[in-house]
Amino acid sequence: MNTVARSLRSSAVASAAGLLLTLTGAALAPAALADSGPPMLAVSTDAPAMVGLGGLPVGFTTTASNPGPNDTSSARLIYRIDGENGLPEHALSLEYRLDGTTWKSVPLEIIDGTVYGGELPEQFPLAAGKSRTVQLRLGMPMGTPHNGSSNGGTDHLKLTTMISYGAAGAANDTDVDNVAVSGLDTRLSGVPATAVAGGPGITFKATVDNPTPSAYENVSDVIMTSRHASVQVLRSGKWTTLKPITDSAEPDVYGFNVIGPDVSIKAHGSTSTQVRVTYLKNAPAGKTILNPCAIVNEGPGTFRGTLSCGDRATVTVKKAAASGTPSPSPSVTASTSSSPAATGTGSTSASSGMSAQLAETGSGGLSATAVGAAGLVAAGAGALGFTAVRRRRGRA
Repeated sequence: MNTVARSLRSSAVASAAGLLLTLTGAALAPAALADSGPPMLAVSTDAPAMVGLGGLPVGFTTTASNPGPNDTSSARLIYRIDGENGLPEHALSLEYRLDGTTWKSVPLEIIDGTVYGGELPEQFPLAAGKSRTVQLRLGMPMGTPHNGSSNGGTDHLKLTTMISYGAAGAANDTDVDNVAVSGLDTRLSGVPATAVAGGPGITFKATVDNPTPSAYENVSDVIMTSRHASVQVLRSGKWTTLKPITDSAEPDVYGFNVIGPDVSIKAHGSTSTQVRVTYLKNAPAGKTILNPCAIVNEGPGTFRGTLSCGDRATVTVKKAAASGTPSPSPSVTASTSSSPAATGTGSTSASSGMSAQLAETGSGGLSATAVGAAGLVAAGAGALGFTAVRRRRGRA
């Protein structure tokens, strides 16, 4: 079991074996008596310390043992996974392999409120005094490829493993582990404090960090800003102009896919790119916002998928001076961000990640479309205010 696990044990006591008589009235030999009772089974799971929200599965093991005197031909492993806050369809995955290299799925279904349950489709023999270790993988895909869920989320899972035998019956032993859930962090660094409408572009770095043991696929990093901006990224040594992503519900908000789509990030890895933003000559003077949002398995519709937004940066757009065009200011001070790499102003730490930060409908959150497309709203003389896109932090 991992260091955050707390094992709960409840072992069944084998019933006393009765003396069986042969037809001639002779008692069975002691060796025969040893095989006549139920097995005494135990289970221990070495659960992963963490899985990535929206990421690929993480490996772990369960060891089934038989410390009693009786064999069994049908040991069963049963799992319960509780997300507590409520998880959407296809939120969890559990895979196993008894032999070979092929991973097989453990079918999961909701059995009680927030609890998913499933059993290894294969039973296996377990001789007296022997044990067997099963390879497993636990994941929180939060949907399917290119169809990530926009609702739900949690900061931890409670993983319960039970062992039994035969067609039915109570669990012989139970093991309980807590698994932390976290996700991708997205941040901007080196964002200048000012820019000039119609002047030279401002350059900075956009980064997506993966602090989890899950690898990620189908990742995009979108910067949302004013429709008066043109955005380029440096690819193969050349600046490439990006096509804006728009939503008819929020025509003043443009999104730009600066990383991706469909980028893969290794466990504990990161990816970054250089970005250049130019404000058009007709851009209104005042404050504007740059906000990065990482999206996993972006699907049909604008900004739909498993989404997390990082610290926003505020840039003051100035009109060009009559005598010439001044250069943009080289830096901007941070307000409450604790990350030294994020030089733009931010509302919370850039390391907030995705954990329990999925776009949610109802209390405590916004829909994914609202987060993505309605993140920026016009306010006053060209100033842009940013609608809150963060959910509660959920670091375990």
